[in-house]
Parts: sequence; structure tokens; C-alpha cells
Amino acid sequence: MNSDRLRLFYLLGIALNVIALAFTLVDGETLLAPAFALVVVYLVIRYRMVDA
Repeated sequence: MNSDRLRLFYLLGIALNVIALAFTLVDGETLLAPAFALVVVYLVIRYRMVDA
């Protein structure tokens, strides 16, 4: 896979996890929210590594 396609997939993953994080926070699922937050942080780090 080239870096442009990887960036696209990472951005898609980040967006979907942010949406899932927002829904878990709205529903009051405080135990599940940190899992989505960790995935978002991991994907942002990986995105920055590909972007560099």
C-alpha cells in the first residue's frame, strides 16, 4: 500500500472512532469510552508516522 492510501485509511479510522467515542460518552458508557480514546490516540500516532 502506498502512503496516500494508508493516510486515507488512518483518517477514516480516526473519524469512525471519534464518532464512536462521542456516542459512548453521550450514552454514559464511561467504561467503554477510554478504549475508543486509546484507539484514537494510537491511530493519530500511526498517522503521524506515515505522514513524516
